[in-house]
Amino acid sequence: MDRPSYGQPALIGGLVMGVLSALPIVNLGNCACCMWVVLGGVVAAYVLQQNQSAPITAGDGALVGLLAGLIGAVVDSIINIPIAYFAAPFQRQILERIIDMSGNMPPEFRDALSRYGSGGAPMALVVATKIFGLMFLMSIGAIFSTIGGLLGTAIFKKQTPPGTIDITPVPPVS
Repeated sequence: MDRPSYGQPALIGGLVMGVLSALPIVNLGNCACCMWVVLGGVVAAYVLQQNQSAPITAGDGALVGLLAGLIGAVVDSIINIPIAYFAAPFQRQILERIIDMSGNMPPEFRDALSRYGSGGAPMALVVATKIFGLMFLMSIGAIFSTIGGLLGTAIFKKQTPPGTIDITPVPPVS
């Protein structure tokens, strides 16, 4: 039996996961048990099964799901950079309104919010936040997309055609 190629299925599943997880408002689907992350693994298993004539194994589904989760985390991070850049002016306006509407806010907290809203965050903090976010999403993606790959295997696994003999070796009983 030929070894399956995981590259294309993992890339497609990772793109599905990464794009849906990065889009504003749409990304709220991840609040429902990491829905887009799991979907990335399911899609990867589906594509892997479509590229194979024989049924894929649970290990194949788990591995392609894991790879899709890691790729999806990188895709999400790359897409989030321009989204964050373009959303910054809107976030700044919202912070200014919050500061204006709050009368009882302590002066230290007001100063911190106004510094944050004026773009005063040090570049090292921004970079550290992005790196931490990528590592966190890779961890979540690795777990939940692997589960998605297993689910996709169970859902989309091809049945062995009738008349063929399953020659899977059975381990000896000790």
